Amino acid sequence: MSKVSIPMFERNKNRQGAQPPEPERSAPSAPPATPAASQKPATTTSRSTAMIGPSIEIKGSVSGAEDLLIQGRVEGTVDLGDHEVTVGESGKVNADITARTVRIDGEVAGDIRGTEKVVISKTGNVKGNIIAPRMTLEDGAIFKGSIDMDPGDAPAKVALAPKSPAPAAAAGDKGPDLDLKQG
Repeated sequence: MSKVSIPMFERNKNRQGAQPPEPERSAPSAPPATPAASQKPATTTSRSTAMIGPSIEIKGSVSGAEDLLIQGRVEGTVDLGDHEVTVGESGKVNADITARTVRIDGEVAGDIRGTEKVVISKTGNVKGNIIAPRMTLEDGAIFKGSIDMDPGDAPAKVALAPKSPAPAAAAGDKGPDLDLKQG
């Protein structure tokens, strides 16, 4: 818009009149690049980021279908499923967080479940348990809790524990029946 107001000066009108069409030509060249990536903008549209500003305080349940940046205070639960939650440096969250990717730059008191990964940056402070297949704890981060990086394996361990004593008992029972050669 400022380029539209500049042509009011007659001495620059001819010079700048030629210049604005060049940016306009480069702008139309950008939309052809966008249709080439038109499959990704649909994802980008669904990946728009909402923000809870530094002066906002929410008590209750936060859910949605877009990425979320928390710079304010949240108490309760944050559930964004297949999206990303970022707790900014000024963010203070006293809630359980569930999302595809969780990045902590501020303070969190609560359990965190990241279906893809969880990152605690050097300015992050977390007090709670983390369940995620991938976990990054940057140098300088503060963390108190437990990390479960293979939650699907826990039922297998429980299932294996009863089976291990049973074969041992079965081997003990079969031991006397077997004839072993002693040298």
